[in-house]
Amino acid sequence: MEHPSTRKPQGKPRPPEQESATVYRASPRRSAPPVLATLRRLRRLERVPGPRLTGLGCGLLSMLVMLVVGVLDAWLLDGSPFVYGLLFLLLCVACGLWVRPTDLITAPISAPIAFTAGLQPISGGEGGFGGAVVAVFTQLALQAGWLYGGTLAAGATVAVREVLMLGDRAARRAQSTPASASAADRPQRA
Repeated sequence: MEHPSTRKPQGKPRPPEQESATVYRASPRRSAPPVLATLRRLRRLERVPGPRLTGLGCGLLSMLVMLVVGVLDAWLLDGSPFVYGLLFLLLCVACGLWVRPTDLITAPISAPIAFTAGLQPISGGEGGFGGAVVAVFTQLALQAGWLYGGTLAAGATVAVREVLMLGDRAARRAQSTPASASAADRPQRA
């Protein structure tokens, strides 16, 4: 009685698979300008973990945070403009990073509103509603550098994100175009 063998037959080696006759031409790779190369390195900004806020959510969150910062600043530091301005700058960058891509323009718009909302507790106005309004406008004039700096920081963050998104769209478009063009160049089988 013969037993079946579990060894593979030692026959002729298989011939290598035939390659197709289609020739693909690689497009010449152009080097990116230095500005685009720098922006590509900043892609990590798009990958920042955290919420993607709507435009309204960005505005409300920034107003609430600046109001809390203003109250804590008035309570703990006796209304230090440096601490308030520095935290405003950080908030503007965070809002620029956390806002949804479709609502990017709202981050620089909501920044001055949030700055003004948080100034009321540290402005120190006396004499009722009129005195409080005058004190807030006085603080706005005195702290204009922080206000413009934060708005500029939010605008710059949003602009970098927009440029990165446009670059991604262009790269996806460039990747999809050669595939469709090479498919059109291939001979049709009947």
